[in-house]
Amino acid sequence: MQDLSHWINGKHVKGTSGRFADVMNPATGEVQARVPLASKAELDAAVADAAKAQVAWAATNPQKRGRVMMAMVGLINRDMDKLAEALSREHGKTIPDAKGDVQRGLEVIEYCINAAQMLKGEFTDGAGPGIDMYSMRQALGVAAGITPFNFPAMIPLWKMGPALACGNAFILKPSERDPSVPLMLAELFKEAGLPDGVLQVINGDKESVDAILDNETIQAIGFVGSTPIAEYIYGRGCSNGKRVQCFGGAKNHMIIMPDADLDQAADALIGAGYGAAGERCMAISVAVPVGAETADRLIEKLVPRIEKLKVGPYTAGNDIDYGPVVTAAAKANILKLVESGIAQGAKLVVDGRDFKLQGYEEGYFVGPHLFDNVTTDMEIYRKEIFGPVLSCLRAKTYEEALGYAMDHEYGNGTAIFTRDGDTARDFASRVNVGMVGINVPIPVPLAYHTFGGWKKSGFGDLNQHGPDAFRFYTRTKTVTSRWPSGIKEGAAFNFKAMD
Repeated sequence: MQDLSHWINGKHVKGTSGRFADVMNPATGEVQARVPLASKAELDAAVADAAKAQVAWAATNPQKRGRVMMAMVGLINRDMDKLAEALSREHGKTIPDAKGDVQRGLEVIEYCINAAQMLKGEFTDGAGPGIDMYSMRQALGVAAGITPFNFPAMIPLWKMGPALACGNAFILKPSERDPSVPLMLAELFKEAGLPDGVLQVINGDKESVDAILDNETIQAIGFVGSTPIAEYIYGRGCSNGKRVQCFGGAKNHMIIMPDADLDQAADALIGAGYGAAGERCMAISVAVPVGAETADRLIEKLVPRIEKLKVGPYTAGNDIDYGPVVTAAAKANILKLVESGIAQGAKLVVDGRDFKLQGYEEGYFVGPHLFDNVTTDMEIYRKEIFGPVLSCLRAKTYEEALGYAMDHEYGNGTAIFTRDGDTARDFASRVNVGMVGINVPIPVPLAYHTFGGWKKSGFGDLNQHGPDAFRFYTRTKTVTSRWPSGIKEGAAFNFKAMD
């Protein structure tokens, strides 16, 4: 069994707290490694070292910081297969899905190469007599990221890249469930030229999280995870005077209009609902067909597609559709919610409760489920399931379908499938959800736009990546400068006349 470490001051460091967490293989249910859980003292010491290293890093011009990002892009591409395999081994994703995880993080690092452009300030010449005004975007100092298990490469890179490109030092507290890839990324940053101490990876649990929230040196915190934890981190972090952005849970609706291409919509729902075993905050978990005929035809097309899904370990090949969920507790929670859906009257059209995989009976595999005739009062509709469960909530009209998406407490992502431009434009304009897809099931923006949900899916006024990230990880200083001016006298060659 492998013993993992922290990454402090440019090298792997063993934990000193004496506390550890098991890192499981989700496909087999076996312990494959253990990771140290840092104490408050360990966290505080790492932050203090980061603060010292940050001074020189912030003084490094942004073009040179961008070159570190450029080198990092090459190194991630070089080690893509190695990163994906490590990710799949601890998380359970298929290899293609793991590569996608790494790729979407890589794209943010590519965007951060342009740090010099993003950090330019503003200038006003002649704001008054001899007065100029200009603004500077300056690093905060030390920032921190608390990232989830479901994207162990992408989300740490979303946090680390912009924070470091802006001249901050960064403390990463990744999920203790799959910590190997964040540690590997730290090694790559060192190889790319990042100075020691500027990036610290501290593994831990709630003790480490609370230490981050209470540490006076840390100026900003980014978090992705469940909404209850997001609310906790946002509240405690803000009360401690920190800049905080937290992204929580989701219940993403996909509206299917009667004029939609139903084959396209069904294929989109399969990928968006069951990919990564549904463990994505942007997964579509609610299909909302408009009209009884649309709903009946959609169910008819979904069932055979769902029944053909291949579930298995990543080692079984790239034709596997999805793998296990991350823990035994996650599996138990999903199946408990499925039972609640049956008990509350939803129709279980595809039943994956008895799914077993020969040779992997102890793994955390969950078969695909499809519910029809779901209503808004059901637990499977109100709660985020985070598993391979798709619910069909029938709507009579477009307005009713729109209302379902707008009335839910979560507002992360949503989509509409239609051939009608007026309907699509109306939906995009009116829906109170942060990210919208039009004939696109998972509308995750590319790196040069921002990612963020509304309502109880997002806390804070600035989103992840894109221009918002450079605003979040810097603060603006405005300078008003006055240099008295006038006609300067040169050399005199005659006596001055008497006045």
